[in-house]
Amino acid sequence: MKRSQDEPASPEPRKRGRPARQAGAGGPGARERILASARGEFAERGYDKASVRAIARGAGVDAALVHHYFGTKEQVFAAAIEAAFAPAVAVPDAVFAAGPREELGARVVGGFFRIWEDPATREPMLAIVRSAVNNERAAAVFRRLLTRNLLARVAGELEGPDAELRVTLAAAQMVGAALLRYVIRIEPVASEPVAELVSRLGPVVQHHLTGPRPHGAFSQGTSGGSGRKASGGSGQERPGGSGRETSGGRGQETPGGFVQDPDSMSGS
Repeated sequence: MKRSQDEPASPEPRKRGRPARQAGAGGPGARERILASARGEFAERGYDKASVRAIARGAGVDAALVHHYFGTKEQVFAAAIEAAFAPAVAVPDAVFAAGPREELGARVVGGFFRIWEDPATREPMLAIVRSAVNNERAAAVFRRLLTRNLLARVAGELEGPDAELRVTLAAAQMVGAALLRYVIRIEPVASEPVAELVSRLGPVVQHHLTGPRPHGAFSQGTSGGSGRKASGGSGQERPGGSGRETSGGRGQETPGGFVQDPDSMSGS
């Protein structure tokens, strides 16, 4: 029996297997799209809430392709922040060659804030910080990258002992300021002009990097745990470890732990 010409043809039998991948799912640029999507996802949601599926969706690819290129979510994060961290890695070479050592702190802080103030590099840095403060795996990736690519290189340029400690303390000043300004957004740090922050943080970072080691060291009393001898050597710890004289020999610690001058307590 012949089928009428007006009768619709029967549909093609369904083929087995996975559906065809959408155009643009792979091919040239797929890896870069995945990294860009990952940086945006980690910046907005942090490590814990970001997912490989969301990263794939933002890049227009299958989740399987993300795993094919990078493996686990931790490996995606490491690859994404390593590319994003490249401008920060270039800072030491620029600042050490740019001028005298006496101005090193201001140049380091200025270069650090230029990265954060540029929208193109701020989002990846936000992804790094937000993820590292909330997730130990992300923090471990950040520590490895920071130690290997930045802190060790800067320490190698410094003279004198304790270079790694001094560099880490300088980094603590800057990362803390960035956390307050760009992540937590605490005022007035969040809206203060960058030049003002550089002028205030520069000397502190300069001291950590090139300044002398402080004379004397803080020591906590062993008897009772709350008394200590002043660094000038003239203070005397009282029995029991709870009272002490000040370095001038006049102040006396009250039961509440505050040091008062005898003259001020006399009411004159």
